[in-house]
Amino acid sequence: MNEIAHGEDWPRQEPAAAPESYHIEATKSLVDRTLRTLKHDDLFGVFDKQGDCAGAKDAPDGLYYQDTRFLSGLRLRLGGMDPLLLSSVLLDDNGAMVVDLANADLHDADGRVWLQRDAIHASRVKFLCDTACYERISVRSFGTVGQPILLHLSFAADFADLFEVRGDRRPRRGRLEALAVDGRTVRFAYHGLDAVERTTTLHFDPAPETLTEEYARWAMDLDSVERFNIVIKTVCAIDDSGVEAPHLLSAYRKVRAARKHRLHGRAGITSANELFNTVIDRAASDIDMLLTETEWGLYPYAGIPWYSTIFGRDGIITAMELLWAAPDIAKGVLTTLAALQATETDEAADAQPGKILHETRGGEMARLKEVPFRLYYGSVDATPLFVMLAGMYLRRSGDLETIRAIWPNVKAALAWIDGAGDPDGDGFVEYARMTEKGLQNQGWKDSFDSIFHADGSPAEGPIALCEVQAYVFAAKQAAAAMARALGEDAGGYAREAEALRQRFEDRFWLDEIGCYALALDGRKQPCRVLSSNAGHALFAGIASPERAAQLARLFTGRRFFSGWGVRTIAAGEPCYNPMSYHNGSVWPHDNALIAMGLARYGHRDAVLTIFRGLAEAALYDEFRRLPELFCGFSRRRKRGPTNYPVACSPQAWAAAAPFALVAAATGLDLDHETGSVRLNNPALPAFLDDIVLSDLRVAESRLDLTLSRAGDDVTTAVTRRTGKAGLTIVK
Repeated sequence: MNEIAHGEDWPRQEPAAAPESYHIEATKSLVDRTLRTLKHDDLFGVFDKQGDCAGAKDAPDGLYYQDTRFLSGLRLRLGGMDPLLLSSVLLDDNGAMVVDLANADLHDADGRVWLQRDAIHASRVKFLCDTACYERISVRSFGTVGQPILLHLSFAADFADLFEVRGDRRPRRGRLEALAVDGRTVRFAYHGLDAVERTTTLHFDPAPETLTEEYARWAMDLDSVERFNIVIKTVCAIDDSGVEAPHLLSAYRKVRAARKHRLHGRAGITSANELFNTVIDRAASDIDMLLTETEWGLYPYAGIPWYSTIFGRDGIITAMELLWAAPDIAKGVLTTLAALQATETDEAADAQPGKILHETRGGEMARLKEVPFRLYYGSVDATPLFVMLAGMYLRRSGDLETIRAIWPNVKAALAWIDGAGDPDGDGFVEYARMTEKGLQNQGWKDSFDSIFHADGSPAEGPIALCEVQAYVFAAKQAAAAMARALGEDAGGYAREAEALRQRFEDRFWLDEIGCYALALDGRKQPCRVLSSNAGHALFAGIASPERAAQLARLFTGRRFFSGWGVRTIAAGEPCYNPMSYHNGSVWPHDNALIAMGLARYGHRDAVLTIFRGLAEAALYDEFRRLPELFCGFSRRRKRGPTNYPVACSPQAWAAAAPFALVAAATGLDLDHETGSVRLNNPALPAFLDDIVLSDLRVAESRLDLTLSRAGDDVTTAVTRRTGKAGLTIVK
């Protein structure tokens, strides 16, 4: 790869020096051990390369269900030794983890090697289905062994709440017990302080020769059998609510069938660049794995291991990035968040009528209110983003029935925006937490130290964020379009959007830095900081074209662009730290939204710069995956981006970023009302000679498009069409 040269009580806040209580502690980096993650609905697993898990207070390994670690320890040994790792992979579709192992040199009592390494091969295959983890261990020898070999599997269950794994300390915990139920079953039970019983049941087939509450052991005579197979089924249950877990093969077929059903009808991307295809394929598989069937619809859980649950902001932005390819995800997000919308004031949950959910948690600590996140609404941007997505979804899908069903929720969200969201009535939406337990900052950069002034001092609330005003502008425009479609008066929403645009330009634009302010503090003083938040003003369309051009130059300049992507804070700004979570790192979803905004204003070269940086960053990842974030150090020759120590991987809005980048580069726009496909000034980065967008669905039509690059020009061909959809190319 080529080097890129660019290298308490409102409004009082706590001092910035003390991290808030929901900071993820990191005494060990996740980069130390390349972990493998599996997920199915509300169950997810984090394993090391060997297929084991060594869950402890400083390690996230384990099997989790409803924000509780149901299996914290698992370790396989062959002949009394840890086996040698040969390979460890996730299937391309994330359907299973496959590990190949060999025996180490085995010694007798006198220290002599009686069995040389690599004489025995063991394979481990793991996958998840519903509330169970399935594993098949298959062992065979490639020569005479001469005596039985012991296979020893130890296990443990600590039932730690996810917030304990993240670093929270608890003065009290419930009661744990373990029981070997019979010769092939062990059961762990945790009687929580919340009066809930959580159980982990391990079932072994064939029955071990020795089984205790801590380990199972088999003596394998590999000279008399071609293969020795063991199946382990680990079932998680809450108050015995689980159903009987099916047989291994039945469970695997069920998982495969569910994935095939979800993928039906979604648009695809292929190209002549096989490496880029692996990035797209992994992204699609990650999105599919994170999608979860909820009682209200399909929802993309935010990320593994820390955020495998419903997050309002994350789900909405993921749906926006994927809207052209998978509008059904947007529908699930809208119906789910509408069902969970706040209807009353609850200070402990930062809830007010009309607010859209920030996150929900199902663990013991949330149920006991040790953390406020059982249903938590401390997000200032999820509410306007919800309205914005509803409008985008209607335009993309024409699904007026869904919009009519959630219209009361949309109007409640708009009422919050104009009311409780703007308590001082200055026309800007702002936030301040309602109790000391709530999140101190409530935009997408929600670290305790992420909103600050040019001298590095923390901004005091209530805080009006740059991007939130942009979202409100787009939400009002979306409300006008939805109202018209429903036969209601839309004029008020449109006028309010235009009035906000003028206020925003007057108060947020700072000529001296050539950028929009990060925020206005409680005294209405701007935070004169160069931040990526301004790029979201382009995404929402509130910026003037002249200022959009200035931002395009700024974001691709040396201070912002690391060579891999746009930093959250420009280099040289106060509080800039390329290793921080929000003050100098690179977030793929942030870059994707900025790229979508740049495309809106016609800055295609800037889009391609971001596209190239992120695509090449993904190629350095073992799984060709974009993580939640990576460090903002400048790109250097012959090396990839610097990892962030506790980043989620996969993360939904990062996995969706490549789809958004393709749409931004090609200028793809699908409009149900006109039944048309439009390409606005399409372009392709230098690493893509051509790209195929397959199964594009608009109205009743379906199209396959091939875009081919010839220098700076792009030609387009419709290779398949059903229906009457037209294609318009604007250059």
